[in-house]
Amino acid sequence: MIRLRIQLTHWPRRALILTDTPRPACRMCDGEGGANRDYGDPETGEYAGTDWEPCTCWDENRRYVLLPLPRRPRWLRRRDTGRDPWAPGGYSDEPPF
Repeated sequence: MIRLRIQLTHWPRRALILTDTPRPACRMCDGEGGANRDYGDPETGEYAGTDWEPCTCWDENRRYVLLPLPRRPRWLRRRDTGRDPWAPGGYSDEPPF
């Protein structure tokens, strides 16, 4: 059984997609979708990293594009300058009320 949810993706293009989710009552992963496995260096025994092992209760690569979203025109994109455009000179010393 597929448990779908809607997500927004930005790669390779902005789109709304349907994606599969892990089975909530799975006994192998407890609804997490997989498990982290730590591994060490065979020579020193020190920590070397973590591997993600996905569970068989879901397919993390199963995705269906619902709606490709258009790109926003350049003049509508946000420009964060870090200052208040309504303040005199761009800065204000008045407390906000």
